[in-house]
Amino acid sequence: MPALSRSIAHLDMDAFFASVELLRYPQLRGQPVVVGGRRASASTAGQAFPSLRDYVGRGVITTATYEARAFGVHSGMGLMKAAQLAPDALLLPADFESYRHYSRLFKAAVREIAPKVEDRGIDEIYLDLTALNPDGTADGARRVALRLQQAVTDATGLSCSVGVAPNKLLAKLCSDLDKPAGITVVTAADIPARIWPLPARRINGIGPKAAARLESLGIVTIGELAAADPAWLQDRFGERYGVWLHRAANGEDERPVVTESEPKSVSRETTFERDLHPRLDKSDLSQHFTRLCEQLAADLARKGYVGKTVGLKLRFDNFHTVTRDQTLAAPTGDAAVIRRAAGECARRVPLERRIRLLGVRISALSRRDAIPEHTPPPAQAELFV
Repeated sequence: MPALSRSIAHLDMDAFFASVELLRYPQLRGQPVVVGGRRASASTAGQAFPSLRDYVGRGVITTATYEARAFGVHSGMGLMKAAQLAPDALLLPADFESYRHYSRLFKAAVREIAPKVEDRGIDEIYLDLTALNPDGTADGARRVALRLQQAVTDATGLSCSVGVAPNKLLAKLCSDLDKPAGITVVTAADIPARIWPLPARRINGIGPKAAARLESLGIVTIGELAAADPAWLQDRFGERYGVWLHRAANGEDERPVVTESEPKSVSRETTFERDLHPRLDKSDLSQHFTRLCEQLAADLARKGYVGKTVGLKLRFDNFHTVTRDQTLAAPTGDAAVIRRAAGECARRVPLERRIRLLGVRISALSRRDAIPEHTPPPAQAELFV
């Protein structure tokens, strides 16, 4: 009987954004580097590699090299807080166009070997390797994983980590166990020794609040969660989540690798380094708005979609967030049409406070090749009046 009833892999790029930056700046290899923010502070302007200690702003870390992570910094942490932990870490601005380019490269390389791919984001994918490992052996899974790693490196110059297991839940957990450039293969028989000693929070789907609640109830490890009475878990976490917690801790997950899925929406947003006033900073806001709409249109074109419902998202300086939508007469992928519709949405919002975040979204998507040619109306109107 095969050790792996299914061979499901999770491939996760190693410190992806930071690693792309190190391709551009190889002299920074081995140093603590943080990627985040949009521009250097006045005190560091003109320096090639400003240090984190000189950062002034409220940006957050997009990613960091493993050398920087050793100081306790991590994705999503505010750069000002990170500066307290790793003041000498070097700060590089994010370049998402470059990251998307390398994302497309590594995914194309993987599909040459394993076409059954589920895209889960810019730097991670699931793969069904069952047909490539027909005997279901751990050694066979490892050989396929090595081929995938080599293909990714050949195509991008970057490294990745691969977890292979009987299902997606375990595969994702395993891909993080031996980073960077690791390969971890876990069978059902390995779960007690390899998975159960890990903290329960390592399971994808157990967030900080649930982990804290479990810990308050005396459950710290995955093994302790697996041994808990299912009815007891349901009483404390609700029937649906309680059942899932018990099944996940026991390594149960029947979800297939979904190779074809239609996106529900496409969006772009930006958080400003400083809050912008609707009138005093009208020119800056208008430029940001136009660029977001152009980026959104480019995303749609690359993915082959058009959309019919345009949405606007505004977050003010008091963190109050509002959204507005407008449905068009016909689907569009035109930046000017998107801008005009989102501008109409803005007219329905009282613009009385400074703006912290601006976002544009398009939904009700259709395949571009399924929509007849349509001449868009001319764009008009400023966003903020």
